[in-house]
Amino acid sequence: MKIPTNLKTTVVLFLLASIIVIISCSKSDDSSTTTTTTTESTGSYTSSDCSSLTGTAKIVCLANNFLATLSTSQQESVVIALNLTNAKRWSNLPCGLSCRNGIAFSSLSSSQLTAAKALAKAALGTATGEGYDEFSQIMAADDYLGQTASGYSSGNYVIAFLGTPSTTGKWQLQLGGHHYAQNITYDAGTITSITPMHEAVEPKGVFTYNSTSYTGPIESEHTAMQEMLGSFTSTELTSAKISGTFSDCLMVPGSTSNTMPSTKAGIKVSSLSTAAQAKVLTAIGTWVKDVDDTTATTFLATYQSELSGTYVSYASNTSAVAGTASSFLIANTDYVRIDGPSVWIEFACQNGVVVSGIHYHTVMRDHTRDYIGL
Repeated sequence: MKIPTNLKTTVVLFLLASIIVIISCSKSDDSSTTTTTTTESTGSYTSSDCSSLTGTAKIVCLANNFLATLSTSQQESVVIALNLTNAKRWSNLPCGLSCRNGIAFSSLSSSQLTAAKALAKAALGTATGEGYDEFSQIMAADDYLGQTASGYSSGNYVIAFLGTPSTTGKWQLQLGGHHYAQNITYDAGTITSITPMHEAVEPKGVFTYNSTSYTGPIESEHTAMQEMLGSFTSTELTSAKISGTFSDCLMVPGSTSNTMPSTKAGIKVSSLSTAAQAKVLTAIGTWVKDVDDTTATTFLATYQSELSGTYVSYASNTSAVAGTASSFLIANTDYVRIDGPSVWIEFACQNGVVVSGIHYHTVMRDHTRDYIGL
């Protein structure tokens, strides 16, 4: 039977249309699959220019910039619950994330690490040998140790946010690693606590890493404590001396059970000469200046107003000579403490773990502001 020409045309057109539809659907499905597998969510965080901002607004902006560089799973490890259990999870030990919150620097890309360090730089002080400079030197010291001993590296340092960074809510920035811990609490745009703080170093003196020479992290704290004790008279030193041997700080970093003594020991600062009182305040300032400059000024003014009710005590220092600053804090178990109505600072000398000689451990706490509001 002969098929009409117009029917042939209709069949051909139908077949062509069917083929076009099939090809179109196939391309559409491929495109959908590609989009699904290559798109990565970074949550609600977006990057923005923070250069014109100041104070907490700048800190929050830089925190969001850092978070915007992270994947969703990375964000979930960085932003955790603000509670006392998490706030107390900090340590002196080279134990990485097994004893700390957050994300390790070693797991970050170069751009992510740059964003994290930009935040740290804004949150810490700007003076040479203090703040961010000191943080960088302590990390370099850990890299130096890592050349000869395992478990030491700046890559093991971590960053975490307890609560979501905000200018209206409460949250805490944690920066930590072996020999370092910063716990800074922000509440409604104001910094309400800069403690607990831990700073230590091994090796204690000048060292070279990657062809860069470092002059000795926390040497400003060491020198300030030496000069403070060196300004005391023999009679004042006798009053300040306490019994016992301190192999480490009493308020060991990361302990969840130790408490500051309710009774103060040593000599009351108000009984010291004006010059010696000034040395005490200078010593306190070398720790306080490790947070941003504006906050440091505020907290130092508070501690200065409480200076008359502050006490200084020391132990060991068997080779110390009154009036000779350099004779203090030079041997294992040499120890000094500043204990005020608010401020608590300890400096202890320990035998080296990797490098021969001694190294320094310090801690700064606050009787009324530690883990504030928790």
